[in-house]
Amino acid sequence: MSIPTQSRAAYEWPTLSLIVQCYTALLVAVLLLPQLSLWLAIPVLILSITLHSSLQHETVHGHPLPQRWLAVALVWLPMGLLVPYERFRDQHLAHHQDTTLTDPYDDPETGYFDPQIWQQLPRWLQVLLRFNNSLAGRLLIGPAISQYAFIWGDYRNWQNGQRELAWVWARHFIGVAVIITFVANYGAMPLWAYLVAAYFGMSILKIRTFLEHRAHEHAGGRTVIVEDAGLLSFLFLNNNYHAVHHAQPSVAWYDLPRTFAEKRGHFLAKNQGYYYKNYAEIFRAFFFHPKEPVPHPLMDKDGK
Repeated sequence: MSIPTQSRAAYEWPTLSLIVQCYTALLVAVLLLPQLSLWLAIPVLILSITLHSSLQHETVHGHPLPQRWLAVALVWLPMGLLVPYERFRDQHLAHHQDTTLTDPYDDPETGYFDPQIWQQLPRWLQVLLRFNNSLAGRLLIGPAISQYAFIWGDYRNWQNGQRELAWVWARHFIGVAVIITFVANYGAMPLWAYLVAAYFGMSILKIRTFLEHRAHEHAGGRTVIVEDAGLLSFLFLNNNYHAVHHAQPSVAWYDLPRTFAEKRGHFLAKNQGYYYKNYAEIFRAFFFHPKEPVPHPLMDKDGK
């Protein structure tokens, strides 16, 4: 799937400034902080990798430059090592078809299973996936599960004729090799520490995606609002105002809270009150408890 062709007329300086700050923090975490404390460097790197992923998301939606190729070039390197930018872009744009949100087949970012497929899974895997539906599970094993599913899915797509995926992954591995070579040869941080930070950077992102969509009869009721203004909201670039983002994906991250505030009643009515005050509320409710069943609750056991 290609990026929409419309271009923006202006440079978005808050985002451009944040890109510079993000790379500065990444370099400081890799080159300087380990000389003071590795246990300070690793958390800084985790947060920087999380922010970099959110900046990649901004470019998918046409920010922060009218020249899309240049915007992508600014964030293309896979600082988190795991997901090729091009695959994230294509799957995320497909995910923005609200009529298919949460569908186990048509939404590439869904966490639900077809109930018929679910019944056929071995017991140990069902237990593992139920644990993954708690916030603790999503933080601990969520990145591993999603990465396995992602790679396996692309392998099957390649087998089914999408041969261009081999080149996408080849370009991604070149980017990964550049980062690993730099860290190994010039960094004060050991490579194992960077790998740990990459994994847990993805874990932090899982907090955002944990319940940003739910199964609901009406498309508008499937997307959450988390009215948080703390560190997590910053790292996610206000994408916790997720119903606003889905309704108006061209709105830049720094305008999402204002857009929600101006039409608060409209957005909460449209998403059927799918709302949390902050992430602390989500942690209290779901850290040890699954948020919902893994099989899609609105599909029957025949997959309908």
